[in-house]
Amino acid sequence: VQLVESGGDLVQPGGSLRLSCKASGFPFSTFVKTWARQAPGKGFEWVASIGGGIGSEVYAASVRGRFTISRDNAENTVYLQMNNLKSEDTGVYFCVKGGFRVGTTSRTSDWGQGTQVTVSS
Repeated sequence: VQLVESGGDLVQPGGSLRLSCKASGFPFSTFVKTWARQAPGKGFEWVASIGGGIGSEVYAASVRGRFTISRDNAENTVYLQMNNLKSEDTGVYFCVKGGFRVGTTSRTSDWGQGTQVTVSS
């Protein structure tokens, strides 16, 4: 399994970013794909997940209405469009093969290396 995130950057509050995660090594379309994040000094937090069917997207309450998760099965890529970013969105964003286990304290081989998002003026 290989997951490579990109698109993280420094952005001002209210701005937008689009994260990408290129996947390989597993049948992409058959697995749930998840975005998780880790704010400085805090634990891992689930952000959003997408399954294989239409309307299968689910979001954490903190990002619902601002973030959109999508996938391109032909490109083995999952995206996270982030709009109206806030300072509390700052952190490292990870792409995960499968779901998110509440209370996770460390990354596994089903996680990417992460991409840094910093929201600051």
